[in-house]
Amino acid sequence: MIDRLEKEVDMLERHLQVLKMVIENEPIGIVKMSNETGYPHHKVRYSLRVLEEENLIEPSSQGAIKTERTAEFVDELDGKIDDIVDKLEGMKIEDVAEIEG
Repeated sequence: MIDRLEKEVDMLERHLQVLKMVIENEPIGIVKMSNETGYPHHKVRYSLRVLEEENLIEPSSQGAIKTERTAEFVDELDGKIDDIVDKLEGMKIEDVAEIEG
C-alpha cells in the first residue's frame, strides 16, 4: 500500500533534482544531467518531459531552460511540501494500545 507512495516520492525527487539543475545551469542537456546525477538518460528525458508538460522548463537549441512559471512554482514548493508532510504526520498510528491478534 505504501510502496506506490514511496515510488512517487522518489520520482518527484528526481524531477525536482532535474529542475534544480536546469535552474542553476541553464541551458543544460540530457547527457550532462545524466552524468552529474547518475540517472540513466531515459529517466532524465522522462523528467524533462514531465517538467515541460508542467510548463516549468522549455527546450532550446542548447538544452533545457526555465520558463516564466518556474520562479512561482519554486516559491510555492516548500509550502506545498510542508502541507504534505503535515498530512503524512497526521496519518501515523502512534501510541495505540498493543494490537491483539
